[in-house]
Amino acid sequence: MSCCPKKETIICEESPAAIGPYSVAVSAGDFVFISGQLGIDKETGNLVSGGIQEQTRKALENMKKILKSAGLGLEDVVKTTVFLQDMGDFAQMNAVYAEYFTRDFPARSAIQVGALPKSGLVEIEAIALNSTDQQDQKDCCHE
Repeated sequence: MSCCPKKETIICEESPAAIGPYSVAVSAGDFVFISGQLGIDKETGNLVSGGIQEQTRKALENMKKILKSAGLGLEDVVKTTVFLQDMGDFAQMNAVYAEYFTRDFPARSAIQVGALPKSGLVEIEAIALNSTDQQDQKDCCHE
């Protein structure tokens, strides 16, 4: 069995399931790629009630659960992309975002889109660095 990096699907029982033919997250090498998270309540399968702040908070809580399933946390996130249905919601989204990312901020892009799944107001995807096994994998592919 090789210890070289491979693609691995991350399964998270505590977050909403993917709403299409994709994984909620995939580990590949030293990175974990988290699919866009909406403000969906796992129990109902619907967007949380309220507005942009409530949906942003729920999307980030869902992301935290996925990261935890991969053995990571928000501090491991190196890049996020925020998709907004209305760029006029940026300040309100950003206020909630700042509650979750408080230091060593990840790189980020924010984009206004025409529409989001389930008529969501915000969707957030992320890339996290999984450096926990780097020492074990060092030079293992060259044996």
